[in-house]
Amino acid sequence: MTATRRATPTAGCAKRLAQHMLGSLLCPERLTVTNLICTGGGHQQDWSAHYRLYSQDRVDESVLFDEVRTALLKELPAQQPLVVALDDTVVRKRGVHIDGVSWRRDPLGPPFQTNLVRSQRYLQFSAAWPLAQGAARLVPIGFFHAPSAPKLAKEAREDTQALKLHRERQKQMSLNAHALTHMQQLRSQCEASRSLLFCGDGNYTNAAVLRGLPEGSTYLGRTRKDTALHERPVAKAPGANGRRPSYGPPTLTPEQLRVDEATPWSQVPAFAAGQRHNFRVKTLGPVLWRKAGADLPMRIVVIAPLGYRLRQGSKLLYRQPAYLMCSDVNLPLKDLLQYYLWRWGIEVNFREEKSLIGTGEAQVRGVASNQHLPAMTVAAYAMLWTAALRLHQSQETLQLLQPPRWRRKRAAALQGQSQQPPLPSTGDLLRLLRYQTWAGALRASTLSPFVTENRSMMTAQKPPPPTGLSLPGMLFAVA
Repeated sequence: MTATRRATPTAGCAKRLAQHMLGSLLCPERLTVTNLICTGGGHQQDWSAHYRLYSQDRVDESVLFDEVRTALLKELPAQQPLVVALDDTVVRKRGVHIDGVSWRRDPLGPPFQTNLVRSQRYLQFSAAWPLAQGAARLVPIGFFHAPSAPKLAKEAREDTQALKLHRERQKQMSLNAHALTHMQQLRSQCEASRSLLFCGDGNYTNAAVLRGLPEGSTYLGRTRKDTALHERPVAKAPGANGRRPSYGPPTLTPEQLRVDEATPWSQVPAFAAGQRHNFRVKTLGPVLWRKAGADLPMRIVVIAPLGYRLRQGSKLLYRQPAYLMCSDVNLPLKDLLQYYLWRWGIEVNFREEKSLIGTGEAQVRGVASNQHLPAMTVAAYAMLWTAALRLHQSQETLQLLQPPRWRRKRAAALQGQSQQPPLPSTGDLLRLLRYQTWAGALRASTLSPFVTENRSMMTAQKPPPPTGLSLPGMLFAVA
């Protein structure tokens, strides 16, 4: 039984879901339900069943993501943890009656000005698919609508009981609560012997997430450079009065550790930005953070900024240093650094899902539709990459379309650096899928009504239209 059949209650729903998943990868227009129906060839049939597929809770997208996670775990060694990056993104909306829409901070706004946009909020989990030389490709394994609590009515703000219930609802619908709920679900779906490592940014490095981590899980994320840390307490002297202190004396903050000359830098190799680099790293631990509690020792890692040039021969520029906090003090430093560098892949997922696939463009309002429809498009994107990574791991070369001339030198250089063929981009995969799907339909015989010549004109005959898959030639032929 296919994944689409297990994710839907009937065979008809499974057929429509499969058409929508393929259509989300093929549709060249805005990814609305109308365009999904037209891409699947159902524009002359009843359309109501396509909308009810999502509004009536007839799709269980978790089944689709289970297929992706199962395929990834088969390729993962038993002793290696499942590295999962988590982050949230916003999808801009204009309607005021769409479920989950509210004013939020614009993440693309300038750092000197806080801009607000009307949008929805989604939480995504992406797992790392390890590749050669320490590289990895992040593949989505979960996409969840994470709305915040609606604003309390003005006339209810004076009601103490209503205000108390509203604050409790805010805690239950906070981003940390959403993240912990899905962390627990992922932990229950994986084998107990498989350790999990969650990697997040500074928004998730807080007391709620660290104290609520599932058993057998580790958290790795960014922290502030002025985080107040403490040493572990020493044993109480014999005969001393009072209880044993929970925290030792204050120690260096991450920024003080970076500039401390007494602590040497270590050279740690890791893969990033297409090649391996030697990073300068400092570490401190185990230390205690009051927000995490006295029973959870932490490890602090400082990564020195990496130099880069915008072009060959230009001025050497530097990025900002990174300050990390890890709940596993025994995790090897080279693994810790590499897992953190993999986290950037979830930002790539967000960009491709919204710009290439069209996640969040559908014009739906209901609670169920705003969860199932965007998640379906992300699941289609994940399955596309799962198929590509399976072929890549089996040393099979995809017959991609010929790249533009200005990209051929770069592709040849990447091929020479690695023994394996370079990993294709999402654009390459989409172009290949569209070519394989449409090439058989765009034959000369199927275009006969468009290329029929009218010989009855008394004026000079125009030259015959060009043959082949030329869109300008088709347009001239119609004219």
